[in-house]
Amino acid sequence: MPFNILVAVCLGYVIVLFAVAYFAERRARQGRLKFLHSPVVYTLSLSIYCTAWTFYGAVGYAARSGLEFVTIYLGPTLVFIGWWWVLRKLVRIGRTQRVTSIADLISSRYGKSNTLGVIVTLMSVASATPYIALQLQSVTLSFGVFADHPPEFWALSGQTETALWIAAGLAVFTILFGTRNLDANERHHGVVMAIALEAVVKLVALVAVGVFIVWGVAGGVGDILARIDASPIAEWHLKPGRFAGLLFVSAAAILTLPRMFQVLVVENVDERHLTTASWAFPAYLMTMSLFVIPIAVVGLEMMPAGTNPDLFVLTLPLSQGQGKLALLAFLGGFSSATSMVIVAAIALATMVSNHIVTPLWLALRTGGVREPGDVRGLVLMSRRISIGAVLAMGYSYYHLSGGSEALAAIGLIAFVGASQVLPALLGGIFWRGATHVGATAGLLIGFAVWLYALFLPSVGESGWISASVMAQGPFGIGWLRPQALFGISGIDPLLHALFWSLLLNSLAFLIFSMVSFPPPMERLQGVAFVNVFDQSQGAQGWTKGRADPEDLLSMSQRILGTEEAQGFFQAQAAAQGKTGFLPDTTPDFIARLERHLAGSVGAATAHAMIAQLSGGASVSVQDLIAVAGETAEIKEYSAQLEAKSEELARTARALRDANDKLTELSVQKDAFLGQISHELRTPMTSIRAFSEILMEPDIPEEMRQKYGEIIHEEARRLTRLLDDLLDLSVLENRKVQLNVSVANLHDLISKAVTAAGSTRPERQFRIERDVAAEHMPVFTDTDRLLQVFINLISNARKYCDADLPRLRIEVRKRGRKVQVDFIDNGSGIPKKAQALIFEKFARLTDTASAGGAGLGLAICREIMTNLGGSIDYLPGQGGAAFRVTLPLRRAEDGAEG
Repeated sequence: MPFNILVAVCLGYVIVLFAVAYFAERRARQGRLKFLHSPVVYTLSLSIYCTAWTFYGAVGYAARSGLEFVTIYLGPTLVFIGWWWVLRKLVRIGRTQRVTSIADLISSRYGKSNTLGVIVTLMSVASATPYIALQLQSVTLSFGVFADHPPEFWALSGQTETALWIAAGLAVFTILFGTRNLDANERHHGVVMAIALEAVVKLVALVAVGVFIVWGVAGGVGDILARIDASPIAEWHLKPGRFAGLLFVSAAAILTLPRMFQVLVVENVDERHLTTASWAFPAYLMTMSLFVIPIAVVGLEMMPAGTNPDLFVLTLPLSQGQGKLALLAFLGGFSSATSMVIVAAIALATMVSNHIVTPLWLALRTGGVREPGDVRGLVLMSRRISIGAVLAMGYSYYHLSGGSEALAAIGLIAFVGASQVLPALLGGIFWRGATHVGATAGLLIGFAVWLYALFLPSVGESGWISASVMAQGPFGIGWLRPQALFGISGIDPLLHALFWSLLLNSLAFLIFSMVSFPPPMERLQGVAFVNVFDQSQGAQGWTKGRADPEDLLSMSQRILGTEEAQGFFQAQAAAQGKTGFLPDTTPDFIARLERHLAGSVGAATAHAMIAQLSGGASVSVQDLIAVAGETAEIKEYSAQLEAKSEELARTARALRDANDKLTELSVQKDAFLGQISHELRTPMTSIRAFSEILMEPDIPEEMRQKYGEIIHEEARRLTRLLDDLLDLSVLENRKVQLNVSVANLHDLISKAVTAAGSTRPERQFRIERDVAAEHMPVFTDTDRLLQVFINLISNARKYCDADLPRLRIEVRKRGRKVQVDFIDNGSGIPKKAQALIFEKFARLTDTASAGGAGLGLAICREIMTNLGGSIDYLPGQGGAAFRVTLPLRRAEDGAEG
């Protein structure tokens, strides 16, 4: 097959993946998640375990080492069938603590220690590097199969350049669909759906090749069994130590590989999906392994000596003239490699941004989290750069190692490195006595042994360990030879590194945990993790009332985005009985906010950012002892009391707020009545006085005309005041007659801007608009809506106290509603006055200076209520900010149409 056609097929396949990912992302944004949240998609996403190692390398592994390849599939199967309760506990912890990666889970468990997060991140990046190199090598070799026709030359001449282009293409795809936004749940629906599709492709491709080998090349099942019995594979002898070691490391990989943790825990949307995955994923693995031995046996029998057995899946169909089948097999291998690299890059980039970049940014900013800055943009940019860096490291490893190792050997190096997290992980979720000191010591020692005894020697002679050190040890110390530590030689290098790294890792973890005492936050997190099925979600460890809610809202908007942050704060305020205001910074609210932020920047970073604003967390030893010693009965009784206490507190808070509001309104009412009396008496006095003058018979005509105009103007003024009072009364009683028509929202806003221009026209006032976003039809009473817009713009022109006043008008469509925000850059409305701005008796400024009776916002509120919408004040925006929410079509209109 011509090489250019192969490239075109690959590009077409990638375009299909782009389309699938885009379709899934679009459905997710629309809230249509039913199919995306199915257990089938979840189970198929777990197939990223089946990388190029299992698609290509398993056949080569079987050809070289017989049935030893079974450990690749058997280890994960035993975990999903026998350790299902461990997986369920991890998923529950991930959901309650809103962890974003395996580094985040370790960090959160051990007192939200970012140091541990950094260590696990660096370890994960290092251990994933050879695995990413494996994928680049497998795709490069498979390209080489199609590049040259003669079988003995099945290797691409420009492998290095091909691997570079593949790495660059994968980086672009991952950045486009893995860092499109900062999801508080850290889920990537588009990527997961694309991976599910790739899971089907690689399964179908491998089964198709297997069926062709068994029934197309061999004579059926009986013939293939006879060939297996006559092949060198039948002479394989079990090595119990190596078999058990590989079985263990494959099982550990399911729990500790960053990419597996990403799809298993982070991308999980329903804990019940594990029930399906517990049998469906082992069935998937069994199907993937079903034809490995037949393909290996026939390949050894039919292919020329010296042919790379890792490529039998491709070379066998080509040797039989099955170009289309070989192309399908190529796409299967391509899917296996690309899906792994995409998810691994996303997981590692999340860890780097959450545990290295963002904490470093916080440490370097003198103003802390209060200083303005786009945290959201920083996190997204750091993740994009991290994805490129991770793939660049994988390419560098491939280039340095020369790509000469067998695929399975490279994969096992990565598995052993990832397994170093296992003691800290399992110890953290089952042993409350585990401490961050023990976890740190174990991780560092285990990682150092793996690096020295396995990773660096795998790079080859071009690496950092010389041949003399390998043979004699550093400085001639023989018992420190990388592959014969403590004088024990003759063991398989992989088993040697696995044994010593995990042994020393576990011992250090146990010893240092027993001799150290965890601080209060770590003890509380230990209880929350170990007893996750018994505890209420989250840690209640924050001191009440130290953080200013506006500071917290401002920080949250920079991380979560304006809309999501405001929605969270509004929901929490409503739960406290404070609808329309900012919530009180109770310990429960702070804990909920921390968990919400943790979904975007990680638990440790979220904790550090809130601690800067609140002054730190406070947990008493008595509380910890109480939590540790509670029985089920006491917990249930305590929960009931707490619920009643919270209900009473909300009621008392609502009554207190209502009383304060009524007291203030009483004062405002007296002032309002005095103002109304003044507003009515002044024009009436003028009218009466000048009317009496006009009754004089000898008054000059010029004065008669002048006094007549004064009487007319005062009468109009009196009429406007009475109209406002009557208008408010009609609106409050819902007796208003609405004239619904269709209009362009852009035209209404433009008319309002023009009409409000008469307010302080001498003052320079800038209005910022996004004209493109404003063009949409609305079915409403346009005159009434225009009245609201004019009032808000006039108020901004009148009261904005900035040196260079500016009003920003933002329009957003949200489902069947549209939001129009009016945000100025002034000092805003004082907190104590925000509760009264929509009341008809309220005045926030001096009457003489402002003019009018102060009914504008009260009328606006009633208008929006009659139009089926709302008007709200948005705190924490810098200046005064109002949001008008309007249905695109009123409910009764929609029913008629």
